[in-house]
Amino acid sequence: MGTLDGKVALITGAGQGVGEGVAFALAKEGASIAALGRTKAKVDETVEAIQALGGTAIAVECDVAKEDQLSPAVDEVVSALGGIDILVNNANYSVLGPIAQIKRHHVDKAFAVGPLAALSLMQLCYPVMKERGGGAVINMVTSASVRWDTSNYGGYAAAKEAMRSLSRAAASEWGRDNIRVNAVAPHALSPGLKAWTEHNPEEAAEFVATIPMGRIGECEQDIGRAVAFLVGPDARYLTGATIPLDGGQARWV
Repeated sequence: MGTLDGKVALITGAGQGVGEGVAFALAKEGASIAALGRTKAKVDETVEAIQALGGTAIAVECDVAKEDQLSPAVDEVVSALGGIDILVNNANYSVLGPIAQIKRHHVDKAFAVGPLAALSLMQLCYPVMKERGGGAVINMVTSASVRWDTSNYGGYAAAKEAMRSLSRAAASEWGRDNIRVNAVAPHALSPGLKAWTEHNPEEAAEFVATIPMGRIGECEQDIGRAVAFLVGPDARYLTGATIPLDGGQARWV
């Protein structure tokens, strides 16, 4: 038996990287997975891998930046899998660069994919979770928000901090409904980060040197497994927190 047997998890950005790692980890604990992604081929691969392990999963094509696609996606998941107990808002759009140079339309998209999509999905999933007696939400944020030097991360961190504020507010408001909401700040070797490390080996070595544990996390084993614990019964009294899964790089206060 897994710790998440009988649960249904909706995970955005599940076609690669952290989202895929979380999907694998939750599936191995018995959850049925709804893998959402803008690129159907990628979430299809995630679903096929889960099914090959004997798990239950469906692929849902959805661009979370487009609000009109969110409600139909949630309806599809509820119809196919019977409900939603776990929501992981992982989809991300990174806007990096100095404050004087970043473009407003890139920041707009970061907010659309991040906190605005997370807000809409939380609102859509709330009544479903409440009817089922409770649930758990994980919003993926970033430790870039709390580093001493946040140069070039202003736009990206702003969107992620908005998600952290939504997490804390929802935890305060939904606790009596037995719905827990936490934020997770991961470092993991996603395809994008892996490509960057391969093309910038010297900078990558300097980056890794700032991580006390001396390595970048693995998407499933270091991030996914921790998320499986956070949404499971052993963390039933934990809500409104930000959990840094960054090897100790950033100082959270």
